[in-house]
This record gives sequence, structure tokens and C-alpha cells, in this order.
Amino acid sequence: ENELVLVDAGCDYRGYSSDISRTWPVTGRFNKVQRELYEAVLDVQEICIKACKPGISLNEIYIMMQKQLASNLFGMGVFKEPSLSRKEILRICNNLCPHHVGHFLGIDVHDTASIPTSRQLEKHMVITIEPGIYIRHDSSDIYSEFRGIGIRIEDNILITSNNHEILTSRCPKTIDAIENVMSK
Repeated sequence: ENELVLVDAGCDYRGYSSDISRTWPVTGRFNKVQRELYEAVLDVQEICIKACKPGISLNEIYIMMQKQLASNLFGMGVFKEPSLSRKEILRICNNLCPHHVGHFLGIDVHDTASIPTSRQLEKHMVITIEPGIYIRHDSSDIYSEFRGIGIRIEDNILITSNNHEILTSRCPKTIDAIENVMSK
């Protein structure tokens, strides 16, 4: 009870790889705190996905992720110290989400390590967008009710000529959609 399951899964299909993450409540329903944190991460992911188009880099989207995550968590009142500087909040958020916003997908799940995340996205590239938050049980900067929660939401994104397509859009990710699937 009051636990979440984070699944990070991938498969190969006709020579191409995928990588998707979802987080579900063990009980089938998110509790109040889980719901708040999940909505904060989903908001970050939606903002990052909207930015996916030719001419932007994963590094630029990563900066968006960090800033929006910091803003969302500060707005929720997650931090014990209300007078933290923006720099301190970003440092804490970097520890709460210690991975990049995404990676390139293709023949391999992390295709390829030789492509720098500073490279601008181009039409036909496929990437992941996967913001997350992982609050340790001993996170002294965070109020106790938020501790021990990990959430990641990851989708596969095809860059089109002037926008993007979410290849994993049929996998439930809103709270209502997840709770609906869990109730069956």
C-alpha cells in the first residue's frame, strides 16, 4: 500500500528499439502526494515534448526540464526551506533527477553514445523524453510525506519536418487513464 511501481521497458521490432517508462500505484489509485508528484512530472514531460522539433538539442530540453521541475516542486511546497535560492533549488532538483531528459533511439536503445546531446534534432530522428523524480527516504531538504517516491514518465518521440509525433501515445499515462486501466 502507498507504493509505486516504476517500469522501464523496451523491445525490438523489425530491427528498431523502443524504450518506455510508466509509473503505477500498487493499489490501483494514486494517493494525494503521489498524485501531486506525478502531475508535476507529467507537466514537465508535456512541456519538454512540446519543445521537440528540428533545431533544438536534447541539452536545451534538459535545461527546460530542470527549470520546470524546480518550479513545479517549489510551487508544491516540497522543500523544507522556503527561502532557498534558485541556484539551490536547481542543485536539489539535479539530485532528484540525476539523469538526462532523454536519449536517441534507433537500432539500439541508447542509439548511439557517439551522438552528442548537444546536436540539434533533425527530421526522422527518434528520441526519448523521460523526466523523473526520485526522492530518497533520507532526503533532508524535502518534507517527509514526499520522501521515498520515484516517478518517471518516458515516451518515444519522432521528430517530423517541423514538429514531432509521440510514437508511444497509446500507452496510458494520465492519472485517469492509469487508474482506469488498473481498475479492470
